[in-house]
Amino acid sequence: MSRSLKKGPFTDAKLLAKVSRLKPGSKTIIKTWSRDSVITPEMVGYTIGVHNGRDHVSVLVVENMVGHRLGEFAPTRKFVRHGGRMQKEIELKQAEAAKAATEAPAPPTTKP
Repeated sequence: MSRSLKKGPFTDAKLLAKVSRLKPGSKTIIKTWSRDSVITPEMVGYTIGVHNGRDHVSVLVVENMVGHRLGEFAPTRKFVRHGGRMQKEIELKQAEAAKAATEAPAPPTTKP
């Protein structure tokens, strides 16, 4: 359920204060635990470290992210993979094939 239009989007006041203190183009990472804060246009161009429960995930904010929440860009669960021994064998064969394709020498080019 979305937030009331009367209230407007929620953005943590401390986060907005940290963003306003930085100079434009600064490469400093702003750490925050406020995953539910909505990205505002003032945040565009800055790197925000969003906490995912374990560590801070660096998120470079671009224009397309405005209106979304910070937590959407820092997943909290890690997908390992499906399958078991057979899946590992298939992936190993694919990796060997890719390695062999990159090691093949390129054909010589001749210039007239």
